[in-house]
Amino acid sequence: MNVVSAAGSRVLDLLFPPACALCGAACEGHLCDACAASVRPRDPRLCCRVCGKTLIPDDRAAGSLEPLCRRCRTEPPAFALARSAATFHGPMGTLVHKLKYAKATWLAGTVARFMAQCFRDAYGAERVDLVCPVPLHPAKELARGYNQAALLAAALGERLSLPARADLLLRVRDTATQTRMDADERRVNVRGAFAAAPGAAARLAGKTVLLVDDVMTTGATFGACAAVLRDAGAVRVLALSAARD
Repeated sequence: MNVVSAAGSRVLDLLFPPACALCGAACEGHLCDACAASVRPRDPRLCCRVCGKTLIPDDRAAGSLEPLCRRCRTEPPAFALARSAATFHGPMGTLVHKLKYAKATWLAGTVARFMAQCFRDAYGAERVDLVCPVPLHPAKELARGYNQAALLAAALGERLSLPARADLLLRVRDTATQTRMDADERRVNVRGAFAAAPGAAARLAGKTVLLVDDVMTTGATFGACAAVLRDAGAVRVLALSAARD
């Protein structure tokens, strides 16, 4: 069956040559070398040590011995650290948009490749036990047909040789879209939106969890999910997104 499948794949490649998801050029994967090289990682020297937010001059001049944004200095989040593979306003944003809204589910592996490199650069010394996606509300997942964060978590887990568990968190409230909300409004919007899944406590006890989503903006969603995971028994939660707005 594997031989037949491989042969069929080669025939399809001949009939419909693979094209780069960004520029349309013929390539072996879903991203040509030139477009892959255009995905620039975020510079950690310019970001908050905890949440990964790009620091503004006021943050850097606030007198802290560490590069921390004001929010992390005054209200530390439930996650220990958060990082993002690339900025949203660029090639990564286009890839995430296609994955999320254009049903381009095959791009999950391509996006996870950049996330895996970000993980190794930022968290290489960390002991992580499992990967957990941010859940969608069942109604939204049914309408979309899939949870893009779960696809990314599965692809990332495979690359990092870590188990991906989508059975740890539930989204119990269908929250309003956060596109036009500020940081405080986002925190209110996701308050009480997540809960631990039945039996999650036994799977989380003493574990370090890598929480995964497609986009991070203020960290409100990551923070709400991390609080639930810690309440359920996780000792440490790291967060990783494909892009940061």
